Parts: sequence; structure tokens; C-alpha cells
Amino acid sequence: MDAISLLRKQFQDAHGWLEATMKGVTPQHAQWSPPGKANPLGATYAHIILSEDAMVNGMVNSGAPLFATTWAGRTGLSEMPPPPSDGQPWDAWARRVRIDLPALQQYAQAVYAASDKCLASLAPEALNRTVDLSAFGMGQESVANFLGSIAAAHVRDHSGEISCLKGLQGEKGFPA
Repeated sequence: MDAISLLRKQFQDAHGWLEATMKGVTPQHAQWSPPGKANPLGATYAHIILSEDAMVNGMVNSGAPLFATTWAGRTGLSEMPPPPSDGQPWDAWARRVRIDLPALQQYAQAVYAASDKCLASLAPEALNRTVDLSAFGMGQESVANFLGSIAAAHVRDHSGEISCLKGLQGEKGFPA
């Protein structure tokens, strides 16, 4: 298996795991604010999807994310989160944003398709190019490491949070 095929498979598996974890989530589950510092499930799901859109369509594909173009105003979010660079607390946004879960799930499917299209179109040598992550305190990374170790892993990592948030609400978390 070549590196691009492997990356596509990693994303497809991560998306499948996330969506299987989201199975059975209701709008009420998505809006529930857990005690302590944990963020609501819907905001966590939104973070996963918005981040992938920005990372793959914005940073790797050197284009504008779907949330800023064809999906502007249709992501299922009452408001967009503050950009990482403006210093506003993300957790305050996470607790006030209202989620239209079916619309957010449709946006997620569009992001997954756009990510796969981007990955499928990459030339092997593009994996050696660097992505500047210094705004996030992570310096320079190769596109290959950025996609596999950061972007695809990000989807799986936060799926665990969603599983826990479902469990706290008396629902089954992970699908397996």
C-alpha cells in the first residue's frame, strides 16, 4: 500500500469510527453541558469537523475551508468558534453555541468527501512539503506527518471524548 492510500484509509477508518460513535446521539445529547470543564458533545463534534475542514481543505489543499465557502452559514452551528489566534476562550463558545445536529452531520459528510478528494489528488512528493503549525505551537511538520499523526488522529482522539460524554448521559459510548 502506498502512503497516500494509507492516509486515505486512516481518514476513512477515523470517520467511520466517529460516525459509529455518534450513532444514537440526539439533539438533547449534543447540547447537554457536562459538569466541570468538559465541553458539550455537539461542540466537540463540531470542533472535529471544523478542524479537519481547516486542516485538509485549508492548510494542505491551500484553499478555503468549506465552512468559509460552499457551506458558509450551513454548518448547523448558531455561530462559528473564535479563531485560535484571537485569544477568546473556546470553552465559552462551546457552552453557548446551538447545534442543529442533522445539518452538522450533513456538513461532516461534505468535509469527509472533500478530504478524500484532496488526499486522492495529492502527488507522492507533496507528502514531503511542510505545513507551518507555529501558530499552534507545533512548528513545521511534513504534510505526511500532519495528515496521519495529527489530522486523522485528531478525529479518533476526540471520538473518545464523545464516547465518554455519551456514557455520562447513560448512553453507550464506543460502538464496539
